[in-house]
Amino acid sequence: MKIQNLDIIKNKSYFLGFSGTLVAFSIVLVLVLGLKAGIDLQGGTQWRIAFQKTDVTESGIQSIVQQASKNTEVIVKKEDDGSFLIRTHTMGNDEHQANVQALRTAFGEFEERNFSSIGPAIGAELKRNAMWAIAAVLFGISLYIAWAFRKVSEPVKSWKYGLVTLVTLFHDVMIPTGLLAVLGAWKGIEMDTNFIVALLVVMGFSVHDTIVVFDRIRENLIRERGKKTPLGDIINYSVKETFARSVNTSFTLILVLCALLVFGPSSLFYFILTILVGTIFGTYSSIFVASPLLHLWQKK
Repeated sequence: MKIQNLDIIKNKSYFLGFSGTLVAFSIVLVLVLGLKAGIDLQGGTQWRIAFQKTDVTESGIQSIVQQASKNTEVIVKKEDDGSFLIRTHTMGNDEHQANVQALRTAFGEFEERNFSSIGPAIGAELKRNAMWAIAAVLFGISLYIAWAFRKVSEPVKSWKYGLVTLVTLFHDVMIPTGLLAVLGAWKGIEMDTNFIVALLVVMGFSVHDTIVVFDRIRENLIRERGKKTPLGDIINYSVKETFARSVNTSFTLILVLCALLVFGPSSLFYFILTILVGTIFGTYSSIFVASPLLHLWQKK
């Protein structure tokens, strides 16, 4: 389809229907599958080690750690690079050293690549602060946009620009969250502070793209003031004027993210994947969701 023939308003039911279906499906996935919280949001110990021997098994490590810690809640997973990821309750320094000695006695020397232990109170505080951070960002964005568009309150009230932005941001973060719910059930991927950061990055990029489109609509509304040009026509050619800029900017970022996804460190794979999915749907929502919603909410 040529950009000049693109009619966002005429086909808004298809675009909004597609987005609504994806968001509803993502909400169902989150409610049904749930989100697995990482240790930094619920507390616990995460320990990554790599043995020189090649005959070490997950069950063998699990048995040793359970005996040394006197705790049955120990999860051991072998990573792609041959290391082992151990997850258990919050472990103090004395207990940590006891486990190190027990594992060395049983399996020989090993490399300790990472050890993180967070108490449940700190995890709960991090989780609460992360939720407040997201809420504060959303509230601040909506207030700023409502203030910035106060001079074009006809035929759409300025506060509706902020409300539309909130809806599109919810769309942009809900879809990656639904993906995380699937990955959590399928691959055991957990929601940690990295995921919260990724969502904030997605929100920042998406709102920037949305504001560019809205700003062009604002300019054209001022230019067409008094001519009684339908809002739908103004939105259509405003989107056409910003379409190439939005797609090219997003495509540049997507190329970088794809390169990081393939060649970057495995520890950041799902962090990058979250930003990639959010960027794709954030670009879509800025063009095909935000503008049609403005048209729907214009004053009759």
